[in-house]
Amino acid sequence: MSTLSLRLPTSLHRNLRELAEREGVSINQIINAAVGEKVAALYTLDYLRARAKRGSRAAFDAVLAKVPDVEPPEYDRLPPKKPPKKLLPRVSRPSRG
Repeated sequence: MSTLSLRLPTSLHRNLRELAEREGVSINQIINAAVGEKVAALYTLDYLRARAKRGSRAAFDAVLAKVPDVEPPEYDRLPPKKPPKKLLPRVSRPSRG
């Protein structure tokens, strides 16, 4: 475990304190969780970018070509599309002058 000195704006520190009290945990735990979530999100983004670079449209099309062309079961169908609502014509208003 290591120690880190951190400078925070007063308003953010106040918000952290209130949140920690509400959750019944320490400010340290809130900060640890927040930093952990951010680090995980950034690593996930790196992972997805690397995977995207390895992908190709041809490979994607090849996988899709293997999917059978059948109607989905009733429970898995999208609801029918509703026709778009007709908008009333705009009424011009006299200018205020």
